[in-house]
Amino acid sequence: MKKFRELHVRTALFALLLVAVTYGFRQLVFVHAPMTFSDHVEDMSYGWYVPVFSLYVLWRERREIIKSIGSPSFLGVLATLPFLAVGFLGTRGLQVRFEILGFAGLLWSAAWAFFGWRTAKRVLFPAAFLLFCMPLATYLDIVTVHLRLIASSTAFALLKGFGLDIVRRGTMLMSSSGSFAIDIAEPCSGLRSLFALTALTAGYAYFTQPTWLRRAILFALAVPIAILGNVMRIVTIAIVGIACSEEFATGFYHDYSGYVVFLVAIALMVACGGLIDKVAAALKCSKSGEDGAMLPTCVKARPLVVAACLAMTVPAMLYQARGAAPVVCEPPLVELGEIPGFECVAIEPSEAELTTLPADTRFVKRLYTAPDGSWFQVTVVIGGSSKSSIHRPELCLPSQGFQMTDPRNATAAGADWRFISILRRDAPPLGFAYTFFNQEGYRTPSHMKRIFRDVWDRSVYNRIDRWVMVTVNACTADDAAMAAFLERLGESCSFLK
Repeated sequence: MKKFRELHVRTALFALLLVAVTYGFRQLVFVHAPMTFSDHVEDMSYGWYVPVFSLYVLWRERREIIKSIGSPSFLGVLATLPFLAVGFLGTRGLQVRFEILGFAGLLWSAAWAFFGWRTAKRVLFPAAFLLFCMPLATYLDIVTVHLRLIASSTAFALLKGFGLDIVRRGTMLMSSSGSFAIDIAEPCSGLRSLFALTALTAGYAYFTQPTWLRRAILFALAVPIAILGNVMRIVTIAIVGIACSEEFATGFYHDYSGYVVFLVAIALMVACGGLIDKVAAALKCSKSGEDGAMLPTCVKARPLVVAACLAMTVPAMLYQARGAAPVVCEPPLVELGEIPGFECVAIEPSEAELTTLPADTRFVKRLYTAPDGSWFQVTVVIGGSSKSSIHRPELCLPSQGFQMTDPRNATAAGADWRFISILRRDAPPLGFAYTFFNQEGYRTPSHMKRIFRDVWDRSVYNRIDRWVMVTVNACTADDAAMAAFLERLGESCSFLK
């Protein structure tokens, strides 16, 4: 009876800790995650079902979880420390990926601390499944061009195998007569369907495969399955376009052909699961049952372990939720001056820039034209208090119809820059360069380094840096011409020195 009273007290304290964690991550739970799921750029509408599925797994396996309860673990208390740190940096630094990692990791490590390692193993999957809420489409957008090339080349091979007269140019497929053409653009790369399908496959594998090895094999197969499903979508669009019309194929059918991806992918997923079952049965390698099916006869209370976990987590969550708001720094002085030998014309910000970005974002834009007709457009974006004021150019250029190729680092005007060649349909390539710096003069062309610096300053120094992004569009993709212009620009602009 004493053991059960102690267990009830421990469970009540664990419930109290969950309330504290939810309060500490309330911005994530009630604001950041819903905004991410509704963001059309991330396209994570499936994210709403991820926490629901995690809760379903916990409810479905509640008896096994109860049976696995053991003594509190000091190792579990230590495991909470890195997740407390990551969650703090994510919440204070406004980084949803860090927040989700810290939140999911803290739920898992707290269960380990309160109820022991066997319970931690039981709740590992539903806790890890929450990581599918993490937005990765804009973070991994660099791989979309490779997925587009794989999808277009595979679809081209299949269409040629069907006897269709198809021509491929890069990521574009067209009939030899010119009556139909489709470009596998960034939204059609299959990256977003890949994330949704891996989440679906993870849940399917967990319930249908009895061992972690077989679950991992089926989960790994989700990647080629998603790619193949996207290829079949492209193939059907091309066939419909040739048989009917380009307008119907790229319009109505394109909008609803996404269901083809999942129909094909789900069928392949189920078939692969059945194949794994047959191979496992043939090799006689499947295992039945797991250890820890019964509650130990001796469970130590270890109240100090529980108290230590509460003493670390609850105050951290309160400070994380109620800490003072960071102070916004003064923006650096930025002016674009005249460059001898160039005609300089001021450009007004576009309507999209004024309406899409936060209101406290500032712009300075100039067009420099040389006597030979070559031109360079310089745009300076001074960010405000919101981290959405500045983002990687790689996120907005594809939506404007440009294809980015050959990203590389270069040094010009005493600073490091990121050079990118930009391709347009039936037009010569353009040059593009960008770099970032803040009010303290910290300069980098790396979006990742800028993010970590911003998170650190928001979290540790409780300040919001005013970041500046300098971009240069050029009429040529020649690195020497771009570097020469940047040197001239640096001579006339003190903020680039």
